[in-house]
Amino acid sequence: MKQALWGQVIKVKSILKREYEIPANDFALAGEASSNVRKILTQLGVNPVIIKRTSIAMYEAELNAVIHGNGGKALVEIFEDKIQILIYDEGPGIEDIELAMVEGYSTAPDSIREMGFGAGMGLSNIKKNADEFLLESEINKGTKVYITIALF
Repeated sequence: MKQALWGQVIKVKSILKREYEIPANDFALAGEASSNVRKILTQLGVNPVIIKRTSIAMYEAELNAVIHGNGGKALVEIFEDKIQILIYDEGPGIEDIELAMVEGYSTAPDSIREMGFGAGMGLSNIKKNADEFLLESEINKGTKVYITIALF
């Protein structure tokens, strides 16, 4: 029994499923979801390298929802062989995905940059750390970031 493409499950049970709220513009809570997932993976005895990759990818997507997406949700599902993460928001969307993927390109306002965020590395860091990465965005409707990380 195998997991098909996103949204199409063929008789595969997950080990764990979690949903997290991602608050808009709340930097005190930013990163809480990815931190919680990191703790869960540690408790499950997942390889520390996989935990680090998962944490980086999820944190970057989570921060993008905080900064750009007016908050959102994170759905995390852990299977025997992989971790699947969906982070989505109902923000303004990404106008030019190809440009947004360029390292160093950022649309973050100066106020965000002054806090040390918005360096334009988020999407490229997600891509580097994920085994599978899909980004869907629609102007004025929001963005969905799909991340899959193999557990072996």
